[in-house]
Amino acid sequence: VQLQASGGGLVQAGGSLRLSCAASGCSFSAYAMGWFRQAPGKEREFVATITRSGAMTAYADSMKGRFTISRDNAKNTVYLQMNSLKPEDTAVYYCAAKFGSYSSSWSEYNYWGQGTLVTVSS
Repeated sequence: VQLQASGGGLVQAGGSLRLSCAASGCSFSAYAMGWFRQAPGKEREFVATITRSGAMTAYADSMKGRFTISRDNAKNTVYLQMNSLKPEDTAVYYCAAKFGSYSSSWSEYNYWGQGTLVTVSS
C-alpha cells in the first residue's frame, strides 16, 4: 500500500486548504483512513478518521467544525478540508490506512504516507 499526500502549503490565518491522499496498491475501500499531524517538537496527534464506506467520521475536539474528512473510493483518495486555519494548525499532516474499524489511535494504523507540510501564518 502506497499513500501519497499532497495539498499542503502556506496560508494565512483564517484561510483554507484541502489535503488529498491518493492510495495505490490496495483495495482502498477495505481500509479505514485517518489524518494525523505533527508539529515541530510535538508528538503526533490525531486529526480525523473515516470509515471504509465513508459513512462515519470522527474528529479531534480542536478540529471539530473546522475540518472535514471525506473519501472517494472510486478515486482511491481521502481528503481533508481545513477551514478557519490557525497558526497552531501548522504541522506536517500525514494520512494513514488501517484494517478494520476507524480509529483515533495512530498506533493502530498499518500504512502511512510521507506527509505534507501546512504552514499557517498569523
